[in-house]
Amino acid sequence: MVSLVSKTPPVTPDGRYFVVRGRFWRTSNPDLSAADRTRLVAALMSARRAVAAARRDADVDQEARAHAAVDQAKHELGERGPVWWTDGAPDLNRHMVRTTIYADWFATMA
Repeated sequence: MVSLVSKTPPVTPDGRYFVVRGRFWRTSNPDLSAADRTRLVAALMSARRAVAAARRDADVDQEARAHAAVDQAKHELGERGPVWWTDGAPDLNRHMVRTTIYADWFATMA
């Protein structure tokens, strides 16, 4: 029997990134209020559904607007744009973990 339970991706010890297939993706800003996070995640999911609907309808203009809404929500969540941390550490979003200072940490995940 195949399990339908998905495994939660590992998150770096500092909480800045989660890892999917060896690549970093920036986490949301943990300083967002619960209400803001809920609102922004709802906006993100709505925008993603709009992308899918536009693709089904082959509506290029609507798809572009939906992608812009996804981008806006991700910026507001802190997953894109300026980093939400303040210690001056670089943004490693989309970098391969094995090429970063987190490589040794990630090797322990296997």
